[in-house]
Amino acid sequence: MRGFGAEELLNCYARGVFPMAEGRDDPRIYLLDPDERGIIPLNAFHVSRSLRKKVRQDVFQVTVDQDFAAVVAGCAQPSADREETWINDSIIRLYSELHAAGYAHSVECWSAGEMVGGLYGVSLGAAFFGESMFSVRRDASKVALVHLIARLKAGGYTLLDTQFTTAHLESFGALTIPRSAYRERLADALIFEADFNALPDEISGPQALQSTTQTS
Repeated sequence: MRGFGAEELLNCYARGVFPMAEGRDDPRIYLLDPDERGIIPLNAFHVSRSLRKKVRQDVFQVTVDQDFAAVVAGCAQPSADREETWINDSIIRLYSELHAAGYAHSVECWSAGEMVGGLYGVSLGAAFFGESMFSVRRDASKVALVHLIARLKAGGYTLLDTQFTTAHLESFGALTIPRSAYRERLADALIFEADFNALPDEISGPQALQSTTQTS
C-alpha cells in the first residue's frame, strides 16, 4: 500500500488540515484541524516604519526557491524563542517532495553570500499556507515575509494561512477566525489558480513595498 506522500499532503491542505510532529526526533506526524485559524488578510498587511526602512534599503539579498532545503533546515533548528521544533525527518521529506513537484516554495534572505533567514510554505490554488520561518540576523524573516506578500498579491492569491496567530504575526495584521470561516475562504481560494512566479525571482525592496500596497 502506498504510504503518506505529497499527493496525500496536498489533499489534507485542500480539506483544511495540516501536519505537525511532536518534536524533531519523533517520527510520527499528526494532522491538525484546530477550532480557530490564523490568517493574514493580504489587503490589510501592515509593515512598521522601521521594517519598511530596512526593506527599502535592501539590507538583505532576497531570492525565491534558491535553496529550499536550507530554509527548511534553518526552520528545523531550535532558537531562543523556540526550544523544540515540530519539523522532523518525515516533514522534511514530504515538503521536499512538494517542492520538487512545484507546490512548496521558499523565500531566502542572504548577507555576504550566507543565508541569514527565510520562510517556506505551500501553494495550492489561490491559497498559500505559510509553514515556518527563521532568522539568524535581526529581521531577516520579516523581510522575507514582506517579499512573500508582494509575490502573493502580484500572483493573484486570496488567502494566506498562518495556521495560528502570534504577537509577532499580529504586528503584520494577522487575525484569528473560526474554522468554519476559514473553510469558506479556503474553498473560495481553491477555485482559482494563482501564480507564485508572477514576479521575477529577485526584486528590490522598493519593488516589494510597492507591490504590498497595491490592491488586488
